Amino acid sequence: MTLSRHPRSGIDTPIMRAEAITPALVALGSRYDAAPVFPLESMKALVAADIHRTFAPPESGGAAFDDAASRNQCLTTVLRIIGRADLSVGRLYEGHVNALALFDWFGSPAQKADLGQKLAQGAFYGVWATEPQPGVQLCQSALHGCKSFATGAGGLAYAVITAQPEQGERRLVVVRADETARTDLSQWRVRGMRATGSGVYDLEGMAVDPSHLLGQPGDYDREPRFTTGAWRFTAVQLGGIEALLTEIRLAMSDAARADPLQRAKFADAVAATRTAYLWVRECALRAAHDDGDGPAFARMTRGVVERAGLDVMELAARITGTRSAMDGQRIDKIIRDLSLYLRQGGPDYARDQAALAWLDHDAWGAEDALW
Repeated sequence: MTLSRHPRSGIDTPIMRAEAITPALVALGSRYDAAPVFPLESMKALVAADIHRTFAPPESGGAAFDDAASRNQCLTTVLRIIGRADLSVGRLYEGHVNALALFDWFGSPAQKADLGQKLAQGAFYGVWATEPQPGVQLCQSALHGCKSFATGAGGLAYAVITAQPEQGERRLVVVRADETARTDLSQWRVRGMRATGSGVYDLEGMAVDPSHLLGQPGDYDREPRFTTGAWRFTAVQLGGIEALLTEIRLAMSDAARADPLQRAKFADAVAATRTAYLWVRECALRAAHDDGDGPAFARMTRGVVERAGLDVMELAARITGTRSAMDGQRIDKIIRDLSLYLRQGGPDYARDQAALAWLDHDAWGAEDALW
């Protein structure tokens, strides 16, 4: 998908521009939830707000931040804002900025220039790494195999995929992602996150030119960036939790607000949400500095955010009752989306690996280590 770019609005920060389109994304999200298709109008809103290229390399038309920390702080807030509005669009946008980061780190000058041209036309990108066995192979300048759970398949313009060459470590390859004949969404029949269209994309026989290869073999899997990068999707998930907390508050009747037991549940929801926020914010800062303990911190953050999401969803049901499960209610949509989005692969393994790191040393950091 490539969209025409609109002139930048008079609102002068990415955060303000994201906030300005929130009502539109909320309204459109309900429409795409009811009749799941690629959220074209929502993506147009991101282009109109000119936040689809904010986090691209400066050489590609991205914003020039003072440093990596300020960039990640801004990105954290933008991801949360979009996640609050619509988790499906937040997931698509997070994949897009993930792809932009890969271009920033590994792209050649020519590739960054080409990216800039595509972004100026309103193109969106994704990152697809999940695949059924034996995986996508790169043999004799052609791809073989398919990607599964390919978010935005058939709707995005391009995707950065992983492929295993005949020798050596796996490569990053930039491919077209909008070919209808290669897209199969028949199995994406889910309760939540419907508009992401996370289906199967067939790459069989797709030709690969050297200009399509991004970076060097093994770049995608290099630590600490590979694992620490999970902070981005936790920021979107956090946005969903924050939206749910807001809806709980709005749904509480005068009688509920006068009930100390209900107020105690609401306080628990506030504490869970803000705890998740503190971990996500800290993880983003550590990612900005390529902290060696970033992977352990990101794995722990995943668990903290998941726990917060599960707790706030349960508290929403307890506080608002049947409203939390009524079709057409925003609380119901957020819960359905969040319950699926929290199912990132291997949560128990991630928490176990984080625990191993903390048993070895306090991965919080030497400046405030407890042991």
